[in-house]
Amino acid sequence: MVETEKKVDYWRWTESNWKNPEIPDWHGSLITAGVDIGSTSTQAVILADGVPYAYSNMRTGSNSPDSAIGAINWAMKDTGLTLEDLTYTIGTGYGRVNVPFSNKTVTEITCHARGANYIYGPTVRTILDMGGQDCKAIHCDEKGTVTSFMMNDKCAAGTGRGMEVIANLLAVRVEDIGDMSFQIDEEPAPVSSTCVIFAKSEATKLMRSGWTKEKVLAAYCHAMALRVVRLLERNGMELDFAITGGIAKNIGVTRRIESLMNIKALSPTMDTQIAGALGAALIGKELVEKKRAKENQ
Repeated sequence: MVETEKKVDYWRWTESNWKNPEIPDWHGSLITAGVDIGSTSTQAVILADGVPYAYSNMRTGSNSPDSAIGAINWAMKDTGLTLEDLTYTIGTGYGRVNVPFSNKTVTEITCHARGANYIYGPTVRTILDMGGQDCKAIHCDEKGTVTSFMMNDKCAAGTGRGMEVIANLLAVRVEDIGDMSFQIDEEPAPVSSTCVIFAKSEATKLMRSGWTKEKVLAAYCHAMALRVVRLLERNGMELDFAITGGIAKNIGVTRRIESLMNIKALSPTMDTQIAGALGAALIGKELVEKKRAKENQ
């Protein structure tokens, strides 16, 4: 009997959920949730009286409502909570209108700024959100309120999806790309950053010409960093600087951004991928508190 080789999805990053170990049994009065449905990943964050209680981070499926339900159920796992216990829920991200249990929708730009303000602190003024299908340069004030923003053009190059394509092409786990991209003797010239199809074609040619995987990954990370830096320069850089999204976990890109701009990004205190959902949950909390304050006047 001939055994077939098992297919490996190198692009598949590690999904996760978390419950705050410092809140084993919560009996408060306000539970808010944020659900961020992106093009490639979905996150759900639950706050208990404004304190992070639980979250989930998973791959977006083919159906946005199912992705939202799957994310919130995974976040609520082991908490004893049900959908009926959620005081207020905000949907955000690419599929925000498809969160069937949300009370309101808010744009991902607004939510990422608010979430970054919580994760990195009130000194943040410039946020780079590196998502699955786009990148956003955001300016905010000390409260996490957006003052300006700019997005890249609609192409997977310079985004998380582009990195997944390269991971599969080179048969390298997407989570290993950052470290591998520095296992080189000299920084190579960047590959094409205009289109992921061009970048894929160029990477294939470079491999055939004798380049190592590490060198190709360095060239691709370099290209991503250059593209993002141009976006940041167009929108203007104001310190402090922070990065959110999945690519924020890829040091091959983030360190090159820091080098090209001669700055140091702030270190996150939480998972950078939950910034949008966290911001949504925080905004939900503020809306409920304002409503209750008016009712008590």
